[in-house]
Amino acid sequence: MSIITLTSDFGNLDYRVAAVKGKILSLNPEVNIIDITHDIQAFNLIQTSYIVRNAYKYFPKGSIHILSVDSFYNKSRKNIIYKADDSYFLAADNGLLSLVFFDIKPEAIYELTLNNRFDDIINFTSTDIFVPAAVHLANGGLPEVIGRKIESAKQLMFPRAVYNESEGMIIGEVTYIDNFGNIISNINKEFFENISKGYKNFTIKFRNLSLSRIFSSHTEVVSDWERETEFHGQSAAIFNDSQLLELTIYKGSKKNGAKSLFGLNVGENIYIEFT
Repeated sequence: MSIITLTSDFGNLDYRVAAVKGKILSLNPEVNIIDITHDIQAFNLIQTSYIVRNAYKYFPKGSIHILSVDSFYNKSRKNIIYKADDSYFLAADNGLLSLVFFDIKPEAIYELTLNNRFDDIINFTSTDIFVPAAVHLANGGLPEVIGRKIESAKQLMFPRAVYNESEGMIIGEVTYIDNFGNIISNINKEFFENISKGYKNFTIKFRNLSLSRIFSSHTEVVSDWERETEFHGQSAAIFNDSQLLELTIYKGSKKNGAKSLFGLNVGENIYIEFT
């Protein structure tokens, strides 16, 4: 059974998600439709890229992923297919897919042309363009039939952590805040370990706070703190499942997690100072 996943900034209140699913099923009732999320902040490409990048890897190869974020129809903007990591990704040519695959070269890129006739009226990109294309691929169709191969798509620069050698400091930033209020940065474990080889100690600094240890996982935090009640609400830094530096509050939530207690927002800096 073919799989089509949906990611959007539509929310679940309006009709749009249901319309997309209905259109898919009207074209192929055998398709397995999976929601990744519809709670993306409106037009937030960085947030989308983090979620999709970490979710799609768990789906079977050959899955088709519709990314309806900042996707409302614009006659002057292309809609594209990325064939990458043995799967298909459909999105507006707004730079989103370059953020998802900032370190992976796509196998091919296609400009969708199935709706390029002069008499086509596009009311809703997701139902009128993405769904027919996705179902075509799910039915085993070739992307060349519905698209024109192109050399490149719009590129956006994913924010990267940098090392300031003169200051002995990594400078990163907050790129995502999850449902538990955990703060995820763009400082990855490999980059940190390569820099830290030349130093004995480090301090993570943000706002007017600091931490001097990084746990390898949430599980290590629990095992290190023996009595849960005593350490409830303690702050920690870990490398999360994506191998990115994360600031967390033990058993925190949206209301009392790292976001609310540290007061950090997306785009703010996090520093690692080495000595």
